[in-house]
Amino acid sequence: MDQLPGSVDRDILEHRIICALKTIREASGCTLHQALDVFAQRYEELRRDRPDDFAASRDDYGRDFHS
Repeated sequence: MDQLPGSVDRDILEHRIICALKTIREASGCTLHQALDVFAQRYEELRRDRPDDFAASRDDYGRDFHS
């Protein structure tokens, strides 16, 4: 996906996983599995480029997340 809404980055940084996935799906019309792939790629890009902007550490990011 070339262009994601800015809210996706904010949601990823603030640990709002469901909101980010929902926005990715709405913006692209993709499946949940595709949205997860896009999310994972964007998460890694943000971790690399903006590590200090995350509300949760890498170790804590997915902890206790159940969908």
